Amino acid sequence: MFFLMRCLHHAQQDIVRDAHRPAHREWVRTGGDGLAVVLIGSALLDDAGNGLGNFGVLEAADLDQARAFAEGDPFNQAGIVASIELTVLPDNFQAHRIVEPMTPRR
Repeated sequence: MFFLMRCLHHAQQDIVRDAHRPAHREWVRTGGDGLAVVLIGSALLDDAGNGLGNFGVLEAADLDQARAFAEGDPFNQAGIVASIELTVLPDNFQAHRIVEPMTPRR
């Protein structure tokens, strides 16, 4: 199954986010130790270019695994994330068009 994950962060978290970014990137690289495959993702910015959160397109076995991935992210564990939204994408989502997933498939 494919999911759109949107994580909004608490305001003014730049310093804390920077401190946890290496662990966050490792979490993404490993798919949360196999919970999900991150096909693509990026930071979300406000109109002034300040960090607002992050998004990702995930492949996971089910909603529980997608949620476990999102909740286990070091950004969330550090209290940076204010809210997590997971939306199921349709069965005909064209994931094959994303040619270089951020998490290698096993």
